[in-house]
Amino acid sequence: MGKLAIQLLFLITFFLVLVSRILPATSQEVEDEADFNYDPNGEKGPANWGRIHPDWGACSNGSMQSPIDLLSQRVDVVSHLGRLSRSYKPANATLRNRGHDMMLKWEGAAGSIEINGTEYLLKQCHWHSPSEHTINGKRLALELHMVHESLDGKVAVVGIMYMIGRPDSFLSSLTKQLQSVAGTYERDTVAGVVDPRNIKIGSRKYYRYIGSLTIPPCTENVLWTIVRKVRTATREQVRMLRVAVHDESDTNARQIQPINSRTVKLFRPEDKDD
Repeated sequence: MGKLAIQLLFLITFFLVLVSRILPATSQEVEDEADFNYDPNGEKGPANWGRIHPDWGACSNGSMQSPIDLLSQRVDVVSHLGRLSRSYKPANATLRNRGHDMMLKWEGAAGSIEINGTEYLLKQCHWHSPSEHTINGKRLALELHMVHESLDGKVAVVGIMYMIGRPDSFLSSLTKQLQSVAGTYERDTVAGVVDPRNIKIGSRKYYRYIGSLTIPPCTENVLWTIVRKVRTATREQVRMLRVAVHDESDTNARQIQPINSRTVKLFRPEDKDD
């Protein structure tokens, strides 16, 4: 290879790396999770995600990875972030078995959230058990991720955590569809019209930080909002989500990642009506 060709190859490589660093995250989590798993000692386990595919490097060398521990002594309590503005509406949706989780993907316009003047359109939600984020080192039974994307490709995820208790009404509304998925190996199952407004939050308090997707490609610069209130779901509802994916695993939660130099804010309204 001539000197000119080597220089050209170097410039192309440098350009591709630069573009990968400056482009915003997109919500394109992998649709087929066969290439990785959650076995801590396996070749496809979380410790090796960054080496499985060239574009998954952030899983190993990223500095803003998720999930993290939401430690009380580390958060900055603020009142200026404002209430999470949600404008959702019913739309047709499909349940997709991605291999290690169940994803509910809205096919039509299901509304949006607004953060700092930017509108993020709701694309999909999925569940992890146990929870991926922890509160003061404690994992909960379940965590729901609502994935949103702006028109320019920025990603915002709203996370809601659940402990074992009373049934979650949103999961109850999907019981028949999830039971149908559990009885088949079909990739997609029609869920019909699903109203995301039925996903209850119950509190205006939330954590806010910059992180990443928690599954490959682990893309960074994701805007995370974790609802402070822990909600409830039954043990059977949590089990049903695991059974439906047929992956013979008892978990699909990534381990806690270093917080490094990031700040975590806890929004708490100044008024007491919460």
